[in-house]
Amino acid sequence: MKATTFIFDMDGVMIDSEPFWQIAQIKTLQTIGISVSIEDCEKYTMGKRIDHVAKTWCDLYDLTISPDVLAESILDQVVLNIIENGKAIEGLTELLSYLKKEKYKIGLATSSSWKIINAVLDKLAVRYFFNEICSADDELYGKPNPAVYLKVMEKLNSKPEECFILEDSVTGMIAAKASMATTLILTKDVQNPKFSIADLQCASLQHVIKHLESL
Repeated sequence: MKATTFIFDMDGVMIDSEPFWQIAQIKTLQTIGISVSIEDCEKYTMGKRIDHVAKTWCDLYDLTISPDVLAESILDQVVLNIIENGKAIEGLTELLSYLKKEKYKIGLATSSSWKIINAVLDKLAVRYFFNEICSADDELYGKPNPAVYLKVMEKLNSKPEECFILEDSVTGMIAAKASMATTLILTKDVQNPKFSIADLQCASLQHVIKHLESL
């Protein structure tokens, strides 16, 4: 079946926001006397929904702060970082323009909350490219559960076998594969075995375009 649909994750695929998330977590936890590293963030929270991020830190350090309060503090810091320093991943506009020209249905399915989604879309000025946008915040389960991907497919009226999904994290990759879509991973470390279950490992968004052109 011919591919008709291209679905983006957001953080790390459209915008290099993972450092923003790490900085936000580190700074927010510092205010309550907890010291964590970038490596800790990558190990425990990368690719997770914000409620799971906050609960992870609360559980790991037996924090008395409410996970909801911690989550909002982290989100506010991330939004500030996006507004001040956010930049599109190189090749994003080219890929979106190619997909639009080739009449793909374009979806966005992210673990990020709407506050973050809106900040990114406004900062990058790419909202008009997307036919449907979904947040895992609106689902019972976040990634690695495929719920948010299945929801955007439903909204786009697309079958999994018609869809490409572009991800950058192991958690997201598992969700994408579980949705039964063709899964592309954006990573500089294309030989890393942790990404071996993806259908294609791409070092750049230009690589993604070349792959689509070759089909």
